[in-house]
Amino acid sequence: MKNAIIIRYCEIHLKGKNKSFFERLLIEAIQKSLKDIKHSFKAINTRYLIEDYDEADYSLILSKLLKICGIHTISPAKVVESNFENIKECAIEVTKNKVGEFKVNTNRADKKFPMHSVELSSEIGAVLLEKYEPNIKVNVINPQFVVNIDIRESGETLVYTDVIKGLGGLPVGSSGKGMLMISGGIDSPVAGFMLAKRGMRLEAVHFHSYPYTSEAALDKVKTLAQMVSEYSGGLKLHIVKFTHIQEEIHKKCPEDLMITMMRRFMMRIAERIGKENGCQAIITGESLGQVASQTIESITTSNAVVTLPMLRPLIAFDKLEIIEISNKIGTYETSILPYEDCCTVFLPKFPATKPKMEVVLKAEKALDVDALIDEALQNVEVVTY
Repeated sequence: MKNAIIIRYCEIHLKGKNKSFFERLLIEAIQKSLKDIKHSFKAINTRYLIEDYDEADYSLILSKLLKICGIHTISPAKVVESNFENIKECAIEVTKNKVGEFKVNTNRADKKFPMHSVELSSEIGAVLLEKYEPNIKVNVINPQFVVNIDIRESGETLVYTDVIKGLGGLPVGSSGKGMLMISGGIDSPVAGFMLAKRGMRLEAVHFHSYPYTSEAALDKVKTLAQMVSEYSGGLKLHIVKFTHIQEEIHKKCPEDLMITMMRRFMMRIAERIGKENGCQAIITGESLGQVASQTIESITTSNAVVTLPMLRPLIAFDKLEIIEISNKIGTYETSILPYEDCCTVFLPKFPATKPKMEVVLKAEKALDVDALIDEALQNVEVVTY
């Protein structure tokens, strides 16, 4: 009897003739995540097995697997050679700490195994009942736990009870590459996570306004980028010095358009860096109507300066829904640390919520847009996670 971890996918089943492409990316993600941990990897039909690991590493392995996009469920299991006595001992072992109503479910992929599925389930159920009654009772309609017996063609049987939900979605790299505009807030790390979950590889850009924003604020963003990178299989963070652009906008443009002008510069710079790094879209954490820069009119004025598709996975989410996901992925507590970001610098008292395009274009003529962008791009810091 030996330990194993079963890994299953779900949505990849729908990919038809392209399924092998998605399977390869998922296998690569698993092996990359576990490369520093002793283990062996085996594919069995549409599932994967992690074996030969140290039991002390189980929690670490599980925590890494739970951050891999494309994994549907995970089960710690026992593996034995396929005969009744081995399976019986295995079932006794996985049930020893269980309490409640149960049933036994057998999948007999190896049709040479002498007992049929229903017969084996009945026999094992009787053994468990005799061993552990009154702590457990049989309930085949609505059990509290299931003892699963999976008899494989290889001559091995997997026995397990627990099914742990993974992230689901698609493996990273299957849906192109996007440039995430990451701030120090709650929303943008969640947006990055959600696109990674749909298979998009990520890079990120952050706009830093030192000395108006502190080094501590930048460190916070770096921490958030590292957290997102754990779900996206790595990430490059491009840090752009944005101070001079903000000062020029503040000096030469109407105060109420400050945020609108900033967003247009950010979009242009994100697109330039994105295209240089093979990105096919720009990702933001905008939610419709949440703040002045996220009205449909403001979104329209910022969209107008780029040609790459703009992806806004949170556009219809309210704040509580975004916070729920932020807590789930572990970024919330870092996001709420009280450090300023560049969007709070020179913040107008009454920002335009419905900027008109002709007014914005007229105001922007006071700025040397291309020169300011070229200057900002000269000293971009890149951090790789």
